[in-house]
Amino acid sequence: MKVVRGERMKAAVLREGGRLVAEEWPCPAVGEGDVLLRLKGCGLCGSDIAKIVDPQTRVPVVLGHEVVGEVVAIGRGVGDYSLGDRVVAAHHVPCGDCHYCRRGSESMCGAFKASNLDPGGFAEYVRVPAANVRHAMFRVPEHVSDEAASFVEPLACCLRAVRRARVESGDTTVILGLGSIGCLFVQLLARVGARVVGCDPIAERADVATRMGAVSAGPADVAVAALRELSQGRGADQVIVTGGGSEMLPWATEVLRDGGSVHYFAGGAGDALPIRLDTLYHRELTVTATYSSSPSDLAEAFRLIVSGVVAPAPLVTHRISLDGLHHGVDLMRRREALKVYVTP
Repeated sequence: MKVVRGERMKAAVLREGGRLVAEEWPCPAVGEGDVLLRLKGCGLCGSDIAKIVDPQTRVPVVLGHEVVGEVVAIGRGVGDYSLGDRVVAAHHVPCGDCHYCRRGSESMCGAFKASNLDPGGFAEYVRVPAANVRHAMFRVPEHVSDEAASFVEPLACCLRAVRRARVESGDTTVILGLGSIGCLFVQLLARVGARVVGCDPIAERADVATRMGAVSAGPADVAVAALRELSQGRGADQVIVTGGGSEMLPWATEVLRDGGSVHYFAGGAGDALPIRLDTLYHRELTVTATYSSSPSDLAEAFRLIVSGVVAPAPLVTHRISLDGLHHGVDLMRRREALKVYVTP
């Protein structure tokens, strides 16, 4: 495919007032080292929804970053990919050499924050910049579905969180919130030998988490009872919060053992953390957070999905077109969808 400057494509564009409109958008042209993808699909992420509902988000913009596509144009100097290859590509890439990158904080790197796909995954075509092609794009083998491949980026974020939370074999870990991210955590933690307790009031989500490896899953009272038994009354070694904002912190610290840690995977509402400094100090509690991943995390996530160690495809409950993206957002906000997969 040869893309001519000025050519148009279809995209779901975020406009003023949080409106998502399927309309024409400039089709990106490839430069040196770039690759152009015809989108096969893109997962709808909680961070996309946060930007959609945030009045401070700059518009117009095309969101979406859990991308699977077919290579249809290749810039000069790209030697590792061919036309027709099916690939996944992530949106952020660090420089690999700055103070942050050398200390394992790649998502704080200036280059990481400045990088992105062009435009975003909720479009017919996406340009993958040269740095992303080199460090954050992977050819998908035939036996892996498009939907499973779209989980490489979110799974990579979960892998980084598991390392930051320092989960070890034999730990008892509570996952607070069993959406698609919570269920990815269940699989990862069960894999490292942790005893996972899922906490979510929606019975269907608790059932999915149990089938994916949680020892117990259910509403708060069920989770607390299971936690007490598994930990012999100590409490959780870690609580991983996947949603709900700062208001979840008091409950998390209540079920945490002395010396345990709370890991915030997701942001959310709250200008302050509702916990006394004395509580943190005397109980030696730790609060950590992560919001993205690194190229090495992406490579590991890709390997886990390709090998079948992590099976994310069953988490997709709804499939929609670009025209129906607003409906997918509504389903996610009402917690009626576990994962929405968007196709052009």
